[in-house]
Amino acid sequence: MLFLTGQIGKDHKKGALVFGGIEAETKQVIENIEDVLEHHGLSLDHVVKCTVILKDINDFKAFNSVYTTYFTKKPARTTFAAAGLAGGASIEIDVIAAK
Repeated sequence: MLFLTGQIGKDHKKGALVFGGIEAETKQVIENIEDVLEHHGLSLDHVVKCTVILKDINDFKAFNSVYTTYFTKKPARTTFAAAGLAGGASIEIDVIAAK
């Protein structure tokens, strides 16, 4: 099992959060997760649990429209809102993956 620490929508090449709102940040978060999983010989299909933290729960619908295009196997998910995410992010996701 791989326990991946929370990821935010930071473009690691530019060293800054991506622009474009919750959809752009969600896409970047998931791409960051994909990169780490790939480094360990895994993919999104290996994810069994996601924890999603939104800065604003009203962003759920927009976040979910991006999320569901990536996580097609529908791993278990917990989603909640919390103020003050790291780096000024609008979203943070951590995952548990299994081989």
